Amino acid sequence: MVPNLKIGKPIQNYLWAILSGLLLTVSFPKFALDWMAWGALVPLLLALRDVPMGHGFRIGFVAGIIHYMTLMYWLVHTFGTYGQLPLYLAIPILFLLSAYLSLFIGAFSAMVVWLYRKPVWGWIMIPVVWVSLEYLRSFLLTGFPWELLGYSQFARLHLIQISDILGVYGVSFLLLLANAVLFMLLMWATDQPLNGRKINKRVLLSYVFVFIGALGLTLGYGFWRIQWVDQRAEQWPSIKVAVIQGNIDQGIKWDPDFQVASTKKYVELSKSVEKENPDLVVWPETATPFYFLNDLQLSKIVLTGIKDAKSDFFIGSPSYAQVKNRVAYFNSVYVIAPDGKIFGKYDKAHLVPFGEYVPLKKWLPFIGKMVEQVGDFQAGRKGTAIDWKGIKLGPLICYEIIFPYLAREMVKNKAELLVNVTNDAWYGKSSAPYQHFSMAVFRAVENKRALVRSANTGISGFIDPAGRVLAETAIFEDAAITQQVPLIREMTVYTRFGDLFAQICLVITLIVMVIHFKKKKYN
Repeated sequence: MVPNLKIGKPIQNYLWAILSGLLLTVSFPKFALDWMAWGALVPLLLALRDVPMGHGFRIGFVAGIIHYMTLMYWLVHTFGTYGQLPLYLAIPILFLLSAYLSLFIGAFSAMVVWLYRKPVWGWIMIPVVWVSLEYLRSFLLTGFPWELLGYSQFARLHLIQISDILGVYGVSFLLLLANAVLFMLLMWATDQPLNGRKINKRVLLSYVFVFIGALGLTLGYGFWRIQWVDQRAEQWPSIKVAVIQGNIDQGIKWDPDFQVASTKKYVELSKSVEKENPDLVVWPETATPFYFLNDLQLSKIVLTGIKDAKSDFFIGSPSYAQVKNRVAYFNSVYVIAPDGKIFGKYDKAHLVPFGEYVPLKKWLPFIGKMVEQVGDFQAGRKGTAIDWKGIKLGPLICYEIIFPYLAREMVKNKAELLVNVTNDAWYGKSSAPYQHFSMAVFRAVENKRALVRSANTGISGFIDPAGRVLAETAIFEDAAITQQVPLIREMTVYTRFGDLFAQICLVITLIVMVIHFKKKKYN
């Protein structure tokens, strides 16, 4: 007996939406059941049958709320522990952020309801609309592209190579196409109508073949591209890099009583890799919890340690400068030689709202920054690569790694190696460090650059240009690891043209919307 999938009651629609929200979450780390992403949206697509567009928006919004609340639950810990917000404020803030992100899934769902009325070409528009909305989310209101759907596949190396042409959005497109085809197959197999019409077998088969063709081309390209990287690995020059994970408790990191001990710990961990003669030793974001080169006593400890190590160092530190009769604070990194020479400095270009500055401070007086020890940080200039002995280094501080355009700007400015420094102690022992690390894989693949990552705690490690994780540390452990990494100068299609694919999807979506509303106006 074929089960009847027709949903008769509104409550059942919302149950389908809740299921999709949960399936989306478990597709990402720490669950990392990435295969779930290939069908996670099928329940939502089921719930959107035979409902008005307004109802469809609400169903999608519920799916989004469930997904983002369960995906980013760790923000409650961060706001409570380091923002000193009580639970009755931390949870509503998480809800508000989740609600904002859910607007995009709500808008997607409303569009799907309309696309169901266009059975021949409407199906291919489902992934186009999804990608358009992901792209909008990446830059609206400063952008927050945390765990776009394509990121769920970070461990599928042959699948994600396509991102060096299409970006992470190409992977998202393929996943949405799979969900749409699965939904069509389910409707056809159970003989269920959609808007009073049965799924046409010829239309169904055409989309199955489109999906199989797209998947085959993606995997074929992936096999070829990985082979290309491996063949050229021996031709490229390389350097030996050490990353240091100090595992300093965030609760004491900025306490003056612990500054000397914290600084000396990084110096001692760096000494443990001396025998491996690294060319570059990388310390994480704000590894020096003081103003480097301004606090003379603590700076001397660091500079003496660098001199004794006989390696060049890449260290994170807050800094400040006089700008137009006021003091401007920056979240910075320095590259330093054993003799104390400063090769270069980079100031973080994309700041974390509420972590490094407070937006709308007048209307949100009860919210302070996470970093209380300095004033609001100022943004630096994006794409500023550091010239180190004729080699260009592309620094990315903390969550700058989730913004594809920042890594791309570095590589367009001739960066041969991407260096991500972060401090994921904010997140505690949650899924967040694993989610953060998963997105770093795509920056390496998109630009075909090796990526070095040093975290105070979180996940430190090395990612090769094909996205392989060569080495990684555990969270909340002291660590010092060394790896030989290649230096590459060739540019990918993605590096040259950026998010052109996503932008084309957005233009197509806008054109379809204009046509829809124009027809509606004259009917």
